[in-house]
Amino acid sequence: MPMGIEQIKALLPHRYPFLLVDRVTAYEPGVSIRGFKNVSANEALFQGHFPDKAIFPGVLICEALAQLTAIYGFLTTGHRPADGYLYLFAGLDNVKFKRQVGPGDQLELVIEFVAERRGMYKVAGKAFVDGQLAASADILCAERQA
Repeated sequence: MPMGIEQIKALLPHRYPFLLVDRVTAYEPGVSIRGFKNVSANEALFQGHFPDKAIFPGVLICEALAQLTAIYGFLTTGHRPADGYLYLFAGLDNVKFKRQVGPGDQLELVIEFVAERRGMYKVAGKAFVDGQLAASADILCAERQA
């Protein structure tokens, strides 16, 4: 069940330059979701991080994983932003960065469902580049209705 950028934008409130999921490649309810983020040399953040050695910030890898978690929540519940629902980053534990990510890399994002309780999702997130683990984190994401 691939999702393109327009379907993703229908679920997430983020827009350029902060929309960090380019495509969803697989979704299995109660199990996992997969997607990717293409890291481009044209991203404005590389002007300052770092001009002589472009490195995609680890916190943005974590944000990309959180955004994919929000998509997982919307697909799982069937709730939609148009109905006043939003997913918020609620926690981050056991974060590890294993390799640098830079222009030209494609971050493969993988979220594995751990638990859900009263609108709070706990997931295990991993980001890979060329099959190598780049980052991992346990993420809490909270569903809220306005």
